[in-house]
Amino acid sequence: MLLLKWDCLPDEMKNESVRKYYDVLKRKKATLMLKRIFDIVVSLIILIVLLPVFLILCIAIKVDSKGPIMFRQIRVTQYGREFKIFKFRTMVNNAERIGTQVTVKNDSRVTKVGKVLRKSRLDEIPQLLNIFYGDMSFVGTRPEVVKFVDHYTDQMMATLLLPAGVTSEASIVYKDEEKILTNASDADKTYVDVVLPEKMKYNLRSIEELSILGEIKTMVRTVLAIVGKGINSETIDVIATTKEEKNKKKRND
Repeated sequence: MLLLKWDCLPDEMKNESVRKYYDVLKRKKATLMLKRIFDIVVSLIILIVLLPVFLILCIAIKVDSKGPIMFRQIRVTQYGREFKIFKFRTMVNNAERIGTQVTVKNDSRVTKVGKVLRKSRLDEIPQLLNIFYGDMSFVGTRPEVVKFVDHYTDQMMATLLLPAGVTSEASIVYKDEEKILTNASDADKTYVDVVLPEKMKYNLRSIEELSILGEIKTMVRTVLAIVGKGINSETIDVIATTKEEKNKKKRND
């Protein structure tokens, strides 16, 4: 996992806000190399071990509803490069044509098998292929669709210095973010204006604190979060407070 020279970065990433995080990563070249080696070795081992589970889930998805087994969507990863993410399909076929690009609680588009896959995060298993190919890493900012990346601030662009990840501290805290978006009149707008900025605080801090041990801890915490409780009331309060502050600011302006 190489860090490009500053002059080779996309123009939209070459700003002072990104430079701060770039300089941090520049001092962690050995960690970046170990991170890539870890991704290759561990993803290959897990793919082999989970092959039987992989096959069972493929059959379950196909029997449950019409459509392809895999859901592939254009997402954005390191340096703003677009790639197709692998996920087990958890919604009815062509779900994006009949709704928003974020999922809300009790979304009618989610299939029966899809509900189980989403709750257990088993729908993410195919992303091991993305990790092995180098499009993603085990830990990093979740890959967004292009329309959301277009709303990134200069500082948020710093998250594109690293490959997108399957999980992160932000993913753990907001693992049930659809609960926040359920009552929103415009789920996409609420995600961009309220949820995304809060998640990015965790993502940016993770760049500053990057370490292999820290990433392993995040992976363990992810597993514990999946089998534990969902989003807590404190997190929802933070989101609600942030939204109220934004609305108050708009009224004052």
